[in-house]
Amino acid sequence: MTTTLTRGLVAALLCCASSGALAQAAVQAPPLPEAPQDAQDRLATDGGDIVVTAQKREQSIKDVPLTVSALSGARLAEIGVNSLSEMALFIPGLRIQEQSANNPGFVIRGITSDSGSSQQGARVTFYYNGVDISRTRGAYQDLYDLERVEVVKGPQATLFGTAAAVGAVSIISAKPRPGFSGELNATYGNFNRTQVSGFLNAGNDTIAARLAFAYKYRDGYVRNIAGDPDVPNQNQGRVDQDDLNGQDQRGVRGSIRWTPTTSLTADLVLTYDGQRNPGTAFKSRAFAPTGGQTGDYGYAELSGSPYSLEVFGKRKLGLDRNVYDANLTVAVDVAPGVTFTTVNGYRRFDSNETFDADGGPAWYLEFAEDAKGDQWSHESRFAFEGPKYRASFGWNAFFENNSQRVPFSTEEGTYLACSVTGAYAPFRNNLNLAGIPTGTGCVAPNGTIPAASRATAILTRGAASQIPYAAVFTNFGNNDTYSMFADATWIPTPALELTAGARVLIEDRQSGYSSIQPNSAILASFGIRTSLLGTANTNGVKFEAQRSFAAVLPRVNALLRMTDDVNLYATVSKGRRSPVVQLAARAGTPVTPNLQIVPEENVWNYEGGIKGAVGPFSGSVGVFYQNYDGFQVSVTNNGVTTTQSAGSAKNLGVEAEGNLRLGQVLTLFGSFAYIDGGIGKDTVNGVFAGNRFRLQPEITAAAGATLRMPVGSATLYATPSATYQSKVFFELPNNNAISQGGYTLVNVRAGLEFAEGRYRIGGFARNLTNKRYLIDAGNTGGGFGVPTYIAGEPRFYGVELGGKF
Repeated sequence: MTTTLTRGLVAALLCCASSGALAQAAVQAPPLPEAPQDAQDRLATDGGDIVVTAQKREQSIKDVPLTVSALSGARLAEIGVNSLSEMALFIPGLRIQEQSANNPGFVIRGITSDSGSSQQGARVTFYYNGVDISRTRGAYQDLYDLERVEVVKGPQATLFGTAAAVGAVSIISAKPRPGFSGELNATYGNFNRTQVSGFLNAGNDTIAARLAFAYKYRDGYVRNIAGDPDVPNQNQGRVDQDDLNGQDQRGVRGSIRWTPTTSLTADLVLTYDGQRNPGTAFKSRAFAPTGGQTGDYGYAELSGSPYSLEVFGKRKLGLDRNVYDANLTVAVDVAPGVTFTTVNGYRRFDSNETFDADGGPAWYLEFAEDAKGDQWSHESRFAFEGPKYRASFGWNAFFENNSQRVPFSTEEGTYLACSVTGAYAPFRNNLNLAGIPTGTGCVAPNGTIPAASRATAILTRGAASQIPYAAVFTNFGNNDTYSMFADATWIPTPALELTAGARVLIEDRQSGYSSIQPNSAILASFGIRTSLLGTANTNGVKFEAQRSFAAVLPRVNALLRMTDDVNLYATVSKGRRSPVVQLAARAGTPVTPNLQIVPEENVWNYEGGIKGAVGPFSGSVGVFYQNYDGFQVSVTNNGVTTTQSAGSAKNLGVEAEGNLRLGQVLTLFGSFAYIDGGIGKDTVNGVFAGNRFRLQPEITAAAGATLRMPVGSATLYATPSATYQSKVFFELPNNNAISQGGYTLVNVRAGLEFAEGRYRIGGFARNLTNKRYLIDAGNTGGGFGVPTYIAGEPRFYGVELGGKF
C-alpha cells in the first residue's frame, strides 16, 4: 500500500502539482512606493516572482543555491493554517509537534530539536524577525499578520548561526507600510472554537506603525472527569479539572518603521505571546479512569496532586506561559553596492506547566515544569555587491540565561505500589500478599485505586494512612556565543555562481544543577535512606561547571542557470550541535557533582537539485545526504532527562514541491518528501543501532487546490487539501508500542468574497474525516515504565467572517 501511495504521489507531483509555491507565497513587498495591499496578497497566493531573504538579501527563490521553502501570510490564511504544526504539514522535510506550546518539537529532515534542558543546545534554529529564539520553551510563536515563513534545509551556520545544525525556520512579521489600512477576522466552531485576529496600519513614507493581535480559544477535546461532580466518586475534595488539549492564547505585536531617507530603514517590533491552556492529555493504557474506559481516544482522569498549589504553584493542570520579545533592525546603504545591517533582540520567557505524567487517576507521577529564560542577541554585517561578485562579513554575539525547574509530587505508599522498578519489588510483594494490586495493575480495571487507601498503612504497620512526598530538581544554563562569519560569491559568467563561506565561533557554556530530594519516610523505616526517585539530594546547593569550545563551520554552494527560469544548485555544508556540559549530582557522603561532557554532534550535508518554472508550473526537486558523527539522543529515567551520544547516523532523502496554475480560476499545489535515515547499525552504537530517528516519517506528502471563481458580483473561493505521513516512532530506542502508523488528514476552506475582496464569509473543516491518530507517546511516564499517549486533534469545523479596508 505504501509503495502504491508513493508512486501515486510522485506521479501527481511530476504531472501536475507540488508546492515550490507553497513557496509561491513568499513574495516580498518591493521597495517604496509599494503596490496596493490587495494586489500583493493576490500575487502572494496566485503566482509571481518569489522573493526570500534566506541568504540575508532579497533574492528570487530560484536563485538561492539552497533547498528553501516559503509560505506567505496570505497563503497561510488561504489554506486555513492555524498553528505551527499545521503549517509544517505543507512544507516537505518539516514537522512541528505541538503537544504543548511549552514543549514543541521542531523536526527538519527527521532530526528533532525539542530538549527542555537548559544545558543542551538546539539543532534547528528558530528565527523571529531575524533573531534566534531556538530555546524550545521560549520558541513557540503564534502565526498572525505575517509577511512570510521561510524554511531553509540543511546546516546553515554561516547564515543562521550555530543552532542551525539541520536547518532553520524563519518567521517574518508584516511590516508597517504607508497609508491607512486594517483587517479583522473572526471564526467560531465546535468545541467553542473562538478566534479573533486583525491589524491596524497607519503612516506615510517616512514613518509608519502597525498594531496586530490574535486571540484563540477552544475547549479541550479530551474529556477529563477528575473532580467532575456529575461522576461518582469524583467530588471528594478534588479540584474540578478542565477538559484536556484545549487552547487559550493571546498575542499582540506593535511595529514601527522609520525611513527618513531612501538609504536608511529602521524597524522596531515589540511582541507579547501568552498561553493559559488547560492540561495535556497524557493518557495511560495501563491505568484506567473511573468506569474502566480504556483506549487512547476516550475520556481521561488526570487529577494532578492534592498539593498542586503548594508544590507546583498552580491548582489545575495546564500551562501559564508569557513571552516578551523586542527587536530592532537597522539597514543603511553606506555607499553604492555596500549595505550595513544590524539586528538586535531581547526575548524573555516564563512558563509553568503542570501535568499528570502517569496518565491515570492515581496520585503517582505528578510533575510540573517551571522554565525561565532571558536571551540577548546582536548581529551586524556588511554586504557588498558588484557585477562579478557578492560578499558579506559580520559578527554575532548571543547570550542566554535559562533554568528548568521540575517539581514532583506523589503519595509514598501509592508510589511504591505503582512503581515497576526492580529496586522496589520487595515492597510490591508485601502489598500483593495483603491483597493490594501493584505495578501496572495498581489501578484496578474499573479505575479504583486500592493502593491509595491501604498501601501506606500496610507498609507503615498502621502508623500512617497517607504520606505526601514532594521533591524538585533544577538545571541551569548560562551560554555565551561569539562568532564571525563571511561569505563570498564569484560570478564568472551570468550563468554560474560559486559561493564559499564559514563561521568561526567560540562558546562559553556554564551549567548548573541543584535538587531537593528528601529521603522517603517509608523507605527510612526499613533502613533504606534514599529519595523515592533514587536521585541525589544537594539540599538546595547549586553545583556549577563551565567549559569553552571553538569550531569552524564552512559551506560551499554552486548555482547554474540552465535557462532564465530554471536553475541547478549544489551545496556542501557542515553543521554542529554544541557539546553538552551535563551536570547533575552523584549520591554519596557528601553528595558530589556528576559532570559529563557529551561531545559535539557534527554533520556533513551534501545536496543538490533543480528549481524554477516551465510555463504554468513552478517548483523544485532536491536530493540530500547527511552523515552524522556523535549523534546526540535524550533519554528519560525517573523524570530526569539526560543526553548521550548514540554514535554515527546517516540520512538520505528527496524533497519536491511545486505549483501548477490552470487558467485564472484554479491552482494545484503539492509537496512530497522521502527520508531514509537513522542511527548506524554498528554494534558500538548499542541499543540505538539501526533505529530510525524519532518523529521521522519515511514519507510525507501534501496536495490541494485553490479555486477562485466569479459568481455574480462576488467571488467563490475554495481550498481543499490533504496531508499524509507514514509511520513514526516517538522514542529512541524504537518500540512499536510507542509509534503511530501512517495516516491522512483532509481539510477544506470555502466561502464568498464581496466588494472586491474586502468582505468575506465562509466555513472551514479540519480533519474532515475525523481521523484518529497520536501526536506523541512515551513521554515522562515512559521513563518510569508506564508510557502515555496523546491523541491528535479530532474534526474541527466552523464559520469565518472577515473584513478589511
